[in-house]
Amino acid sequence: MSERINGYADAVLAIAHAEGDVKGISDELFVVGRAVDTNDDLRAAISDARMPAERKIQIMDDLLDGKARAATKGLVSMVVGAGRGADLGKIAAAVAERAATSAGKQVATVRSAVALSDDQTSRLATALAAKLGIEVDVKVIQDSSVVGGLITTVGDTVIDGSVRTRLNRLRESL
Repeated sequence: MSERINGYADAVLAIAHAEGDVKGISDELFVVGRAVDTNDDLRAAISDARMPAERKIQIMDDLLDGKARAATKGLVSMVVGAGRGADLGKIAAAVAERAATSAGKQVATVRSAVALSDDQTSRLATALAAKLGIEVDVKVIQDSSVVGGLITTVGDTVIDGSVRTRLNRLRESL
């Protein structure tokens, strides 16, 4: 990871600590980062060097209006206004990693075809902690390419419980 991304992640995390809401800001920033990473038009718009910074900030403010904390909106504006819109997803991932580490946890990225409820996410965190022997901060990514089940990544460990993988294993065994 580049020093620039690490520098922004450290600055964002310091501000989140000052706000007293590291988990909430980190979670929201992670969702915003994923939205930017998965939407080519949005990423292109907030990365366009020809577009004034004010316009890029306004695009993000409009998208986040009523959906994110003021602190999260301000941090997104800071990153986008500094010309780092293309790196927002990487910065958000680095912030999530640092926030989890500071809480004595690791990030568990879970890809699922459908959104998980808070209860499901909590139960999943408990099950992963029991299986892996570490506390985890679950970040759910809705991914339509996951036909069913979940694909979980914690550090270098991948737990693929997707229906596609199960079917492939069944096909290979037959």
